[in-house]
Amino acid sequence: MEKIRILAICIHNSARSQMTEELLRKYGGDSLSVTSAGIEPGNINPYVQRLLLEEGIDISRKATRSVFDLHGQGEKFDYVIAVCDAEAAERCPIFPAEKQRFHWPFPDPSRVNGTEEEKLAAVREIKETIKARVLEFLAEMGGV
Repeated sequence: MEKIRILAICIHNSARSQMTEELLRKYGGDSLSVTSAGIEPGNINPYVQRLLLEEGIDISRKATRSVFDLHGQGEKFDYVIAVCDAEAAERCPIFPAEKQRFHWPFPDPSRVNGTEEEKLAAVREIKETIKARVLEFLAEMGGV
């Protein structure tokens, strides 16, 4: 059976798309082939790296990637999930989906302010929101 191909995209591929990719991979199992990318790849958010490690997911050696590189390589995806917030929606990359494209707007972790504890708590809340949406999506797809 061929794996369902999913692309999570955002602006920098540093936080939301990384969390979406890794949580889909963790909870979707072997039936999914998941990747993430952005239009302006940056550096992975350290809070995201730390919170994913709490989920048992180590992305410490992972790099961000460009959606243009994927497009240039001829990559194709069944589902494309844009995770940009409303403010960045007009800059969020458009990538063709063979079956369906979704927009799951999540707040941008790079805009979180406060003390280290407050930032970590805010990014944790975003991660938990993404996790809930991922689990909902997987249930809608029949548990994949």
